[in-house]
Amino acid sequence: MTSFRLTQFSPGAGCGCKISPADLEEILKSEVAFYADENLLVGNESKDDAAVYDIGGGKAIISTTDFFTPIVDDPYDFGRIASVNAISDIYAMGGKPLMAISILGWPLEKLPKEEARKVIEGARAVCQEAGIVLAGGHSIDIADPVFGLAVTGIIDSNRVKQNNTAKAGNLLYLTKPLGIGMITTAEKNGIVKEEHRQLALQLMTTLNKAGAVFSELSYVRSMTDVTGFGLLGHLLEMCNGAGLQAELDYSKIPVIDGLQSYIEQRAIPGGTMRNWKSYGHQVAEITKEQRFILCDPQTSGGLLVAVDETRSAEFEKISTELGLPVHAFGRFVDRREGEPVIQLMI
Repeated sequence: MTSFRLTQFSPGAGCGCKISPADLEEILKSEVAFYADENLLVGNESKDDAAVYDIGGGKAIISTTDFFTPIVDDPYDFGRIASVNAISDIYAMGGKPLMAISILGWPLEKLPKEEARKVIEGARAVCQEAGIVLAGGHSIDIADPVFGLAVTGIIDSNRVKQNNTAKAGNLLYLTKPLGIGMITTAEKNGIVKEEHRQLALQLMTTLNKAGAVFSELSYVRSMTDVTGFGLLGHLLEMCNGAGLQAELDYSKIPVIDGLQSYIEQRAIPGGTMRNWKSYGHQVAEITKEQRFILCDPQTSGGLLVAVDETRSAEFEKISTELGLPVHAFGRFVDRREGEPVIQLMI
């Protein structure tokens, strides 16, 4: 094979290939008794970004894994994006990564092994940027290419940031704009503008290192990252976990400029509508365009952060120093019976 595009082997690119929230909930149901371990601080029951295990001495280990099919055609960039995305789960818990091992599935009859080596090289480059070693991994010969990492991190036990600990009145911030799924779908369809392709690549290969900084801020009450379930899906996890509602100012949600042309050309990821079908009943009425953006599957998206409103100025100052967007776009409120969990106020 002398000519190929990695994305031609992707039934759903990047985090867009994730199983929908509704289907995943069904899969995770079990009649097997839960094995209780008092040292497990965060497990599967909270739908959080990673597992956290207390190892004593005030320290805890964070463990996560993430992998997906190609979201770009360049194998080196595919390795970088998949690696940044996997490491993000450590930062989303407030931790610092320690090491990673790779997960590689490669169709050797369809794609040259040299291209797989470029994927691994991209992963090594990201791990080096994160200050960790790519220590090993596992590979299989499979029908379609997949790549990702299993990552181990560490954190002070009392600084773990979960997705279910927000309080009424907390303000909402997002550290990367929405629209990555739409742009990568446009790239797959051959209609992407170069400026958008480059911007999406930059966003997807930017580590969410700010999470480790935010873990040191007591007024950061809750945190997660926005990936395949879209902004609304991950915000609903925060709301339902904490028993709250969220009110959003749509005009202040960070969104990549110029998405309208892709909406008009129907460059909408399949995961967008799967997302809406899974959780749309929990969201107040919104326009079709808003649905396309707020349910857009993000690959290596930003951190979604709940901040004590009395400390918002301090948080925004720190965010500005880190080069991050600083506009609050919503807040958590007490849940009101009979109302949608998420409402757009403007």
